[in-house]
Amino acid sequence: MKFFIKDAHKHVGDSVTIQGWMYNKRGSGKIYFLQLRDGSGVMQGVVEASIVDEEVMDQAEKLTMESSVKITGKITQHPKKEDVFEMSVREIEIVHIAEEYPIGKKDHGPEFLLDNRHLWLRSPRQLAIQRVRDEIIRATFEYFHQNGFIKIDTPIFSTNACEGSGDLFYTDYFDTEKAYLAQSGQLYLEAAIMSCGRGFDFGPVFRSEKSKTRRHLTEFWMMDAEVAFCDLEGIIKVQEELILHILMRVLQNCQNELNTLERDQEPLKKIKGPFKRMTHAEAVAELQEMGSDITPDKDLGGDDETILTKKYDSPIFVTHYPAPVKAFYMKRDEDGSNCLCVDMLAPEGYGEIIGGSQREEDLDLLKKWMGEHGVSEKGLEWYMDLRRYGSVPHSGFGYGLERIVGWVCGLKHVRETIPFPRLMNRLRP
Repeated sequence: MKFFIKDAHKHVGDSVTIQGWMYNKRGSGKIYFLQLRDGSGVMQGVVEASIVDEEVMDQAEKLTMESSVKITGKITQHPKKEDVFEMSVREIEIVHIAEEYPIGKKDHGPEFLLDNRHLWLRSPRQLAIQRVRDEIIRATFEYFHQNGFIKIDTPIFSTNACEGSGDLFYTDYFDTEKAYLAQSGQLYLEAAIMSCGRGFDFGPVFRSEKSKTRRHLTEFWMMDAEVAFCDLEGIIKVQEELILHILMRVLQNCQNELNTLERDQEPLKKIKGPFKRMTHAEAVAELQEMGSDITPDKDLGGDDETILTKKYDSPIFVTHYPAPVKAFYMKRDEDGSNCLCVDMLAPEGYGEIIGGSQREEDLDLLKKWMGEHGVSEKGLEWYMDLRRYGSVPHSGFGYGLERIVGWVCGLKHVRETIPFPRLMNRLRP
């Protein structure tokens, strides 16, 4: 059976083999302390000349940072720390001696680290972020499967843009027409829920807007959820339950990772439902009192979201945005001036992590809103069919995975939240 460092507490006294990499080394001559990692954890291996033969000591001396190894020895409990385990090394098999590792203990600038992202991912901090990311994904699937949703795979190639084509990438689809890279699977998910009732998707999406803010990526991962026979209040409830479930799972299962990241967990632990709510008009008035120059006809900008979310300990639901600043598919209030929509803003200055709305189910009104937004009906005939054949009130939302990871981990920039970030000025590695 393959041994993993994370299971060391189950193998005290056993002789096992670690297959991994040497993260660091200290000592010389008669004793070496090897910091070993295998992807599941880090463990110290102690190599003593009084216990092993000269060949093993020579192997230990040869090891360089990030060399790959198979090391066999007995698991022991640390003499001074009850919950720490180490290995008394007996054998060393060198798989590969690494060249001088370019990422040292000294401080490196962000561009250097991004240029070496394929190596930077090996650091404990970056691995911790990816483990939290994995837990958020796992918790998302768990919540939806516990609440009657099924996973629907929506296309990445599309003939139309979900919210306008100005910020999408496109490609020539063979020699027939242009195809856009998806910025959301929402429209297709709306079609699917007329079959399954409740559905969600999860996958990469692409936006070509030339933004360099700490919250934007060119390629990122989005989850969309749609619910038939659901109004705005109903979809707000789903969003709140989902985020609370994600926080619960991360706090339960990612203590080591949060500690590695030195994340202050108290702000996360304090979050309970119901979340604070305000309309867009109320948010604008509050922001103006705090010195913002926002006007009632404008969307909230990143700076506005930062100001507002630093004021409250809980996520904020901001509802009823002016129709001109939102998408054509959103249902409107009785006079048509505001959308029945909601953005969830994360506290501690992180801002929007979820956007959603009740969808317009009336065909004539949908056509009207499309006209106002300058959206062509060509290519969206199938979407309008959903309003011709058994249309029902329905609502949905999408979350940006990287923004949630950034908030939960307490990161300053979204570029650390994804294994290989794609930015306006970065396509490599």
